[in-house]
Amino acid sequence: MRNLFDIEGRIIAVTGAAGILAGGTARYLQAQGAFVVYLDLFQDKVDATVEEARTISDRCCGFACNVLDQAALDDVRDRILDRCGRIDVLVNGAGGNMPGATIGPAQDVFDLKIEDYSKVLDLNLKGSVLPTLSFARAFKAQQSGCVVNFSSMSSTQALTRVLGYSNAKAAIDNFTRWMATEMALKYGDRIRVNAIAPGFFISHQNRALLTNEDGSFTERGQQVISKTPFRRFGRQEEVYGTIHYLVSDAAAFVTGIVVPVDGGFSAFTGV
Repeated sequence: MRNLFDIEGRIIAVTGAAGILAGGTARYLQAQGAFVVYLDLFQDKVDATVEEARTISDRCCGFACNVLDQAALDDVRDRILDRCGRIDVLVNGAGGNMPGATIGPAQDVFDLKIEDYSKVLDLNLKGSVLPTLSFARAFKAQQSGCVVNFSSMSSTQALTRVLGYSNAKAAIDNFTRWMATEMALKYGDRIRVNAIAPGFFISHQNRALLTNEDGSFTERGQQVISKTPFRRFGRQEEVYGTIHYLVSDAAAFVTGIVVPVDGGFSAFTGV
């Protein structure tokens, strides 16, 4: 019986691949035998990321690419097709937040900076929509392909402070379902679109928000832990297996879903 989780030789493009979760995911998929294309905004970061990836295998390459630039995305897509002959998977890992789109502890919603809010919406929503539209043209021609978006725990509930990020990720959930339906109805059952919704993981961006210098939890961190039945933050490698499943043939009849990887955060009311 064949291994449904085998991704040996798959051509997988990952945006935001110089980041923590997306970059770790890309290296994991490469270690499982995939050929991974590392995409990120700045050439120096791409070069450093690919250099590190080559310690895993030579099944990788990288391109600098702005996920908000349709022409640049189309160019990178075509360069991948010229080099590899096809593209099997797109992982939309690019994203982020800005202070002006976040409501601080001493602020209220009227302090929102609309310019920063718009930038966060663009990066997190359009930064997945535009790559998907570009790469889906290849999937349409091939009659096969797979997209995995990054959603968030903030997409389905009112997680305080992160207004812009929450709004964008809620839209990612909708876009995932919409695009999954559109691709299947128009182009068949071999083009799938799903998303993963990570819970709370410690990263460079949120470490000071969630933990103190002595390793104890901040008030915000304790609030998260209190609503997480596992009573801990996630480890980045705990995202990889779910993405592996979604890009493999084991998920051949799975499309339009958002999978939480959150230690039970989304299931628990806190009481």
